[in-house]
Amino acid sequence: MRTSTLKADGLLLFTAAIWGLAFVAQRLGLEHLGPYSFNFARFLLGALSLVPVLWLFGKRMEPRISTERPLAYLYGGGLAAGLLLFIGSSFQQVGLLYTTAGKAGFITGLYLIFVPILGLLWKMKTHGNTWLGALLAVGGLYLLSVTEEFTIMYGDLLELIGAVFWAGHVLLIGWLSPKVNVLKLSLVQIVVCMLLSLAVALVREDLNWAGIQAAWQPIAYAGILSVGVAYTLQIIGQREAPASHAAIILSLEAVFAVLGGWLLLSEELGLRGTLGCSLMLAGMLLSQFSLPLLFKRKKSAEPATT
Repeated sequence: MRTSTLKADGLLLFTAAIWGLAFVAQRLGLEHLGPYSFNFARFLLGALSLVPVLWLFGKRMEPRISTERPLAYLYGGGLAAGLLLFIGSSFQQVGLLYTTAGKAGFITGLYLIFVPILGLLWKMKTHGNTWLGALLAVGGLYLLSVTEEFTIMYGDLLELIGAVFWAGHVLLIGWLSPKVNVLKLSLVQIVVCMLLSLAVALVREDLNWAGIQAAWQPIAYAGILSVGVAYTLQIIGQREAPASHAAIILSLEAVFAVLGGWLLLSEELGLRGTLGCSLMLAGMLLSQFSLPLLFKRKKSAEPATT
């Protein structure tokens, strides 16, 4: 294996760790702020942290495919992506009021399986391993979240709904990214998500400076590290790492979420939950073997990146 590939894999593993531990930060932030207020502060800081990244790397991320209306793709696509980002992050953050960071990380990770399933609507090819992985993940979700009364826990249900929107977001970004500057697109969608979070927070929550000050550490982690630093590392890492490596390594985000919840929040899964997480992780990893085919349309070989 080339040294550059090993370094890229290391960057992606570090990215997965940052994103996994972000679930801990998000849960801690809820002790001082409502979910929409926290998301507003987080994405505001995330947008600010992306400005220097855009200045440093922006010219390297110019679109690979020229279009007749580049601004329409950038701002129209950014608006749509920001809306999906807002919905997904809202379900995720509200869900953390009712579930653990570890469980939220694993259930959110199911977007990796929802992506190829939703991709069928766009006639994207998938692979038989995706369906086997989905079955394993469903079995794991049952063990992790379904009670003896055969009802799914409320917070876990919110995380599951959010995972569907995360999958839609991945598909939209995959379609847009060859046509726009991906860093500019990221900044536009984050600003849209921030403004929508602010609007809901002003209506439904008590957004105040005291709460933001009290939660400054979780906000800083979730905003600067999870958005600015991790996003940059992902871009750098995926330039050298094979797509199969990137997908599998980034899926370990769920494992880091569980480890972070256990070490920092004293969360416990128990035997049933541990077995459920194991099955879900196996399903997520198995489904990733089809990723090289995921964005190849039946009548087009044009690749798309996420």
